[in-house]
Amino acid sequence: MNFVEELRWRGMLQDIMPGTEDELNKGMVAGYIGFDPTADSLHVGHLTQIMTLIYFQRAGHKPVALVGGATGMVGDPSGKSAERNLLSEDVLRYNVTCLENQLKKFLDFDCGANSAEMVNNFDWFKNFTFLDFIRDVGKHITVNYMMAKDSVRKRLEGETGMSFTEFSYQLVQGYDFYWLWKHKNCKVQMGGSDQWGNIVTGTELIRRKDGGSAFAITTQLIKKADGTKFGKTESGAIWLDSKKTSPYKFYQFWLNTSDDDAKNWIRIFSLKNKEEIEALEKAHDEAPHSRILQKALSEEITIRTHSEAALQTALKTTEFLFGTGSLEFLQSLSHEEVLDVFDGVPQFVISKDELVSGINVADLLAEKSQVFPSKGEAKKMIQGGGVAVNKEKVQDPAQTFTAETLVNGKYLVAQKGKKNYFLLIAE
Repeated sequence: MNFVEELRWRGMLQDIMPGTEDELNKGMVAGYIGFDPTADSLHVGHLTQIMTLIYFQRAGHKPVALVGGATGMVGDPSGKSAERNLLSEDVLRYNVTCLENQLKKFLDFDCGANSAEMVNNFDWFKNFTFLDFIRDVGKHITVNYMMAKDSVRKRLEGETGMSFTEFSYQLVQGYDFYWLWKHKNCKVQMGGSDQWGNIVTGTELIRRKDGGSAFAITTQLIKKADGTKFGKTESGAIWLDSKKTSPYKFYQFWLNTSDDDAKNWIRIFSLKNKEEIEALEKAHDEAPHSRILQKALSEEITIRTHSEAALQTALKTTEFLFGTGSLEFLQSLSHEEVLDVFDGVPQFVISKDELVSGINVADLLAEKSQVFPSKGEAKKMIQGGGVAVNKEKVQDPAQTFTAETLVNGKYLVAQKGKKNYFLLIAE
């Protein structure tokens, strides 16, 4: 596999330094991407860079994933309009460990010469004094050079300006590249297109400090077809950690993409080859209502990020909420997993003791919970055939529910119409 050609046909390639492709075609090359530990989980916005490392390794090269225990203390100004809040060392250390564990799920760390490697730049910065840094690194890069970078110039032209801390970030990242070039024979740095300035500073430092050669590749920043930011939803970021974003919500994020986005994203986020993807695109165009691309993409990426079992739970959750799935599905789940299924669904706590003697459905849905604002409205919709409890249509407003009707001895699932769910939790 030719790595650069792979990025090209997948629509990922943005900028590439002259000579990079020739260097990669000579044989195995070590290359790295940095991930800043600003949170205790990566999100789907990081997946482009994770996929870049995966394709790099599949092309026979050695991927190095750098988690920025040091750079995370500074904060990357690229693409930011204001100074970021700095995190404490303890928080950063915890975040670094979480990110390292996530990255291990995507890359092969035991496949011989091109096994992936994880590094933390805190390891080479922790004993590097400020005076040593400005003497050994700072003297090689001029202020003029640093100020010409977009990430610096835009901030200096803005109202907030830029602190010396953030101004120095490109030198710190540049030294990362130098250190990895010198100690790990790392010749290529990759990243999003907003990182081009920082990456080139690293190649320049290598050239000026040791007369060495290093190379750079950036990928396109992904946007949705409608111009909105990729990876953001009304409820916030889509995280790779299942505790922050359930596998069901993660699966739904990909499933609900537009046709235009699905055609772009399947090339970036699927490991299928060009022929397989083109066949899927053809099948999708012939029957767009079947959402073939969205299903293929969401299934593959959910398995890779979580597991096959997580995908099956997501599929069953989807079938339960939007199809004809049965209550048996809920019976196999823990309380936390049930709450995940009904995340975002209105939930009401009802008395289990009152259920022992029985509660009629109108009282249950209008007085004991707020599924309906009044018993009159509840009765009216029941008579119209628009109410179900535990997936069974309620025919009679006087129908009684008891503790024996609880799912898992704890839940009643109410539906108003087909898609409006309510979870009643008996305590």
